[in-house]
Amino acid sequence: MFADTDNANDLTHEENGKFIVDLFHRIIMHHALWFTEVRHQMGEEKALEMLSSAARLSSQIQMKHLSALLGFTMVDGVPSSLLDLEPDKLSALKERMAKNWLVNDGVWFQTIEATEGMNEAKRCNDSCWAHFSPLEAHSIRQLLGLPENSGLQGLKKALGFRVYACINEQSIVDETDESFVFQMNKCRVQDARKRKGLPDYPCKSAGLVEYSYFARAIDQRIVTKCIGCPPDSHPDNWYCAWEFSLKK
Repeated sequence: MFADTDNANDLTHEENGKFIVDLFHRIIMHHALWFTEVRHQMGEEKALEMLSSAARLSSQIQMKHLSALLGFTMVDGVPSSLLDLEPDKLSALKERMAKNWLVNDGVWFQTIEATEGMNEAKRCNDSCWAHFSPLEAHSIRQLLGLPENSGLQGLKKALGFRVYACINEQSIVDETDESFVFQMNKCRVQDARKRKGLPDYPCKSAGLVEYSYFARAIDQRIVTKCIGCPPDSHPDNWYCAWEFSLKK
């Protein structure tokens, strides 16, 4: 792309912009690779503990320097430029970020599917969820200050802060003291396929990993049962439903 230059110090103004975007990508990837290697060397529990500390400190240092360079202030760890947005604009940004996460997930799936086939894409997808679900649960626990093993009430609260909660429609029904049922009433992926006249995407294998790993990361005593998930048949008011119960 930068064929006429020998090093990053000789870039044009436009090329510098492109290079900076790539630097953000490298920072994200290096951050993720540090976590995966620590997980490999020390185990997931220790890696999540390290992640909380490293991510918090790294963010503080990076944002301190960026705010000084670009002329914005920080308010409790958040750039003031975000807080200065109108509430509707800030909510739209939150939704856009959640959609971008879904876009990124879909692009990875389609990239593998295009060259290696559906089975390989599903295998990688399911394995990815085995790592992302505990990570997301850990992040939410830190965000909400949930204690370890916070029970069904903790899980119900945590489900409302997943990325999916920002872009899909979900509900909790059939609550008892010992269990509750979670439904995904509208799903952007499945709704898009429905509009195109395509059958449901068979996501049950990923869902079994996704929901059970997430629930156990909130409370190790929680048992997850699939009520229905594509390719299973389902009613019109939900695509998948899951029962969570607490082992006595």
